[in-house]
Amino acid sequence: MTDQGRGSPADGAGAVDGTGTADEAVAVPGQRGADGAGGEDGGGHYIVCGGNSLAHRLILELTEQYEVPVVAVVPDRSREHGPAIAAIPGVRAVLEHSTVTGEALAAADVAHARGIALMDGTDQENIHAALAAENRNPGVRIVLRIFNQRLGEHLEKLLPNCAALSGSATAAPAFANGALGRPHTVEVGGRQLYVAHDGDIRPDQLCLVADRIDRQDLSRLRLLPETGGRAADFIRIAELMGGGERLGGTGRPDPASGREPGGLAALQVLDTEPPLRQPLRKRLKWWLLDGLKHFTNTRLRMILITAFAAIVLGGLVLARHTTHSGGIGWTVYFTLLDAAGAVQPDVPGQQVLGDSWARAAQVLITFCGITFVPVATAIVVEALASGRRGVPRPPGARTRDHVIVVGLGNVGTRVAALVHATGLPVVCLERDPQARGIAAARALGIPVLIGEGPLEAQLKQARVKHARAVVAVTSDDAANLEAALEARAVRPEVRIVVRLFDDDFAHHVYATLGNVASRSLSYLAAPAFAAALMGREVLGTLSVFRHVLLIAELTVEEGSGLDGRNTGDLEGPGGVRVLAVRLNRRPQDHLWNFADRSRGLVPGDRIVIAATRAGLARVIQ
Repeated sequence: MTDQGRGSPADGAGAVDGTGTADEAVAVPGQRGADGAGGEDGGGHYIVCGGNSLAHRLILELTEQYEVPVVAVVPDRSREHGPAIAAIPGVRAVLEHSTVTGEALAAADVAHARGIALMDGTDQENIHAALAAENRNPGVRIVLRIFNQRLGEHLEKLLPNCAALSGSATAAPAFANGALGRPHTVEVGGRQLYVAHDGDIRPDQLCLVADRIDRQDLSRLRLLPETGGRAADFIRIAELMGGGERLGGTGRPDPASGREPGGLAALQVLDTEPPLRQPLRKRLKWWLLDGLKHFTNTRLRMILITAFAAIVLGGLVLARHTTHSGGIGWTVYFTLLDAAGAVQPDVPGQQVLGDSWARAAQVLITFCGITFVPVATAIVVEALASGRRGVPRPPGARTRDHVIVVGLGNVGTRVAALVHATGLPVVCLERDPQARGIAAARALGIPVLIGEGPLEAQLKQARVKHARAVVAVTSDDAANLEAALEARAVRPEVRIVVRLFDDDFAHHVYATLGNVASRSLSYLAAPAFAAALMGREVLGTLSVFRHVLLIAELTVEEGSGLDGRNTGDLEGPGGVRVLAVRLNRRPQDHLWNFADRSRGLVPGDRIVIAATRAGLARVIQ
């Protein structure tokens, strides 16, 4: 592969021959810039750099939802998602460049582009490309994928028209919450919003977001469907909760037999986060057993337990057969000194503090202490030394009710950190010893099992039979499914979350495996990247099975498509629900379920909406 640009036609007019030069590829954006989709003459296109799954999904978002022309820059048109990107209608050209250099930007005609998205490469490479694009087209909208979010914040201050997002940070909470069995939330105005299903829907829900939910056929699911108004949504939810007889769209009893099949999903506020951390008593118990099991073998462990029991027994004998008046405190004091070898023997003819039973107990404690104290000291020293050296410790007896993360890429690293922050134990599996997530996991004290051995053996070593959940987030769909099946074979009831790119594959997994939830990083993150590229703020994404619900906050600008429209107009065609309104005279207050649905929005107002990808594209255009 060379760094020579080679245009690849995605549709008829304006196509460039596959063997064309970079100069020929430059003409492509200009040729299509004057048509309806291209916007302004001489450009008006968007550039997406990258050949991975996120770049692929982002191009689909831009071409299908926002209907804008796209020029793709991929490292290799014949590998990864290059062929699929070239086949997307609405892509003007696919240029092949190993890195996003000045030559690649010139070939994509960045000087006349409306925006550029950098989806591939390292943080340093993406920052370099962003600065180069800014130099060639000051003010161009720049969205780049970055792992170091702190570095991204500094870059956003340096380039005001830049948004630095992390795909893994956007998607990781959905994976972590799926594994923990708690809802994924998005914070809006101090409230945590989440999607509740069927019996979990409360009367104070914000809005209905999906219906016709059938796990066996998710293609029937409708996300934010067109309705007869907000009242119709509340009536349907009341029917689900048994709040009355079935009503039709006119408010009269519906003579049709039975309810429309399928479940419902609604958006509502999470009151409190359920506690996840194990009780202190259990943690201490398993910590002690883990320490003994890790540092000793079975025979030596029995010796230590016997010696400790003998010391305790000797202490009880001393308490009953000594004549000192110091009470239990002095008895413990004498017992510890005897175990440490500082025993004071009784001498005939002098005053003694106990009878023959007490002297026998002293002898027993002393000899057992000779066995117990050095070994216990060695265990403590070894534990402290291994912690300082950063030596990983394999899962032990205290590794119970834990989460197993398979794959320590960007997503796996963030998922492991999120679960670890809740206080639950985490165990990570990684086959690549060079994966950068290994060091991050070990820095948090998370055990990491590395190797190319059979996945079944690794899962057993990770104590999957005691695990709460397994999260498979490698970049390979087949490997993730293998991990799910192997985990189910050992423990059928374990909760499983898998990362899958292919939608058809995911639908089959949903229909076949009852306790498996699938998530797609690109599917969750691409809408946020697309909205950022269009200059809109997406607060977060929520998943309704394999569908994505966007939570966004929009500002009404003078002369924009929102100016003068009321909330009823926005919700009518479907795909959008207005959750809250922030009036220009009261910007600090979120007016949830704004009652005055006939009031037209004025410049300065802000609205918080739940939207599908198509719905958000319709509203902001």
